[in-house]
Amino acid sequence: MCGIAGYWGPGFHAEEGGAVLRRMTDAIRHRGPDDEGQWIDAEAGLALGHRRLSILDLSPEGHQPMVSAGGRFVVIYNGEIYNWQELRREEESHGARWRGHSDTEVLLAAFERRSIGATLKAATGMFAMAVWDRQDRALTLTRDRLGEKPLYFGYHGGVLLFGSELKALRAHPACEHEVDRGAVALFLRHNYIPAPYSIYRGIRKLEPGQIARFTAADADPEITRYWSARDAAEAGLAAPFTGGESEYLEVLARQLEETVRDQMVADVPLGAFLSGGVDSSLIVALMQRQSPRPVRTFTIGFHEAEWDEAGHARKVASHLGTEHTELTLTPQDLLDVVPRLPAMYDEPFSDSSQVPTSLVAALARQHVTVSLSGDGGDELFGGYARYGLGERLWGKVGRVPRPVRRAAGRAIGLVSASAWDRVVAPFGAAMPAGFRGRVTGDRVRKAADLLTRDTFEELYRDLVSHWRQPEQVVRGGPEPPTALTDPARWLTRAAPLSRMMYLDSVSYLPDDILVKVDRAAMAVSLESRAPLLDHRVFELAWRMPASLRSMVGGGKPALKRLLAQHVPPVLTDRPKMGFGVPIQAWLRGPLREWGESLLDERRLRAEGLFSPEAVRRKWEEHQAGQGEWHYLLWDVLMFQAWRDGWA
Repeated sequence: MCGIAGYWGPGFHAEEGGAVLRRMTDAIRHRGPDDEGQWIDAEAGLALGHRRLSILDLSPEGHQPMVSAGGRFVVIYNGEIYNWQELRREEESHGARWRGHSDTEVLLAAFERRSIGATLKAATGMFAMAVWDRQDRALTLTRDRLGEKPLYFGYHGGVLLFGSELKALRAHPACEHEVDRGAVALFLRHNYIPAPYSIYRGIRKLEPGQIARFTAADADPEITRYWSARDAAEAGLAAPFTGGESEYLEVLARQLEETVRDQMVADVPLGAFLSGGVDSSLIVALMQRQSPRPVRTFTIGFHEAEWDEAGHARKVASHLGTEHTELTLTPQDLLDVVPRLPAMYDEPFSDSSQVPTSLVAALARQHVTVSLSGDGGDELFGGYARYGLGERLWGKVGRVPRPVRRAAGRAIGLVSASAWDRVVAPFGAAMPAGFRGRVTGDRVRKAADLLTRDTFEELYRDLVSHWRQPEQVVRGGPEPPTALTDPARWLTRAAPLSRMMYLDSVSYLPDDILVKVDRAAMAVSLESRAPLLDHRVFELAWRMPASLRSMVGGGKPALKRLLAQHVPPVLTDRPKMGFGVPIQAWLRGPLREWGESLLDERRLRAEGLFSPEAVRRKWEEHQAGQGEWHYLLWDVLMFQAWRDGWA
């Protein structure tokens, strides 16, 4: 795992260019503390920089930037190619000879013989890379299929800038820092900024599975795809697995075992995150089955029982015989992370599980350099509770004729939330204790909004939204189109469950879950690998028999049945908890003063980005206990904290 950065533009001076490039790579030193390198073509005005976290071939022969044996290609590369040994043998059969035993050298040999595009289609792994073709004077940027590794690029001041994180681009003197208000609106809706957008105007994220080829420093690139999640999903649905459930599970088990085995290859200490849930427990079980010694596993616990999963992880670890490390955190441990989040996440990001994720990554890094995770299981095999809710809602709402449900929704919306509070109060008081307070006027109005939606995708977008009307909060910030709003990107012929899983796979997964893990892990120089995100597993998941694509029993029946072969279900069969923290209490307690300073009405008015009235209303209602607006407020607070550090 590494960090890459570079630029291409006019007015290049080799000595000054090297100093600028050094500043860019120094900004992402945490991604690669073991080595650094530069490659500069002063005549072309191109500079490629690399920071290395040594995982395979720890010798100097793995140093980057690396030039191909024939001299045509130069690469800077962040990630791992898991089938590199297979590719190496194939290139050897065509006469390749090697200096070392890195996957980078294998990639370069394949580029020379096959082409960049053909190599990417043959490669299995996670990566972001920049490749300079000295013969054609062309620069190629590319990213792995599902978006595990990040890559930003954009033109500023006539210079093409690119790198693993925005902080590398910001280190270049040409980089401008103009906040994109449309991106802020997307951020308030989703708690992340979906690709291809970034927080800055003129800087984009390369989307998963894309290749961007630049033939001039000041020209738009030709962007193509070597792999598409939509194509894979549609192909799988069109040609589902033809055998029975048991046969499918055997095939899936073999693929997962192979994937886990490939991802356990490293020349440094390796372990795994273990929450005690289905996904991480399955990955650890498959690791332990193939390991001659106890696998290192890591989990964090909380003193508050409603947030704590450490006991479950401990029992799974004991059953599997892993070498388990557990750290119980105090509330202060969690709070101490908050000031570090803007620097860690580089652009506004407000998934609150970023706090414990950063702590478990730091714990693991004390013992290992590589850690496997169970990320991707919910999106590929159907594990989120909202999937069941979405199916039930559309099953009811979709039956009502559009004109009728629109009229009903608008009529309910005309009544104020406070008036609905009075109407629903008697019903709320009569409900079980665990549900009291959940039936509110605001929730009635939100439910009414769902009645006005024309398509299932619009309804699902509402379900996953934080601020449902962010344009009323962000001044001059209309939302640009995304995968959730562009019908050309939907799986419209699939069942609702498949449509939700697909939308999450192309938005929530790469832009929230994988960003969260990448930044938290790389902040402490830890490589995180996700076996469930091998593209072969993805494609096989979409061929799953319909009987195994179900939310009955909490979802993920395929993974649960595989896990039961290794771990008794009694150890993992429980409601999904997530990886959250008590933000609602924090904002009324230890973080109240911090929040008040960031949301001060005079500050908001002077900055001119957020509507002070909209933000202050939510803040004051939350403080008075008149609403639970912590997630919405956390979005604004994380933006404001980021702005103090970076804007």
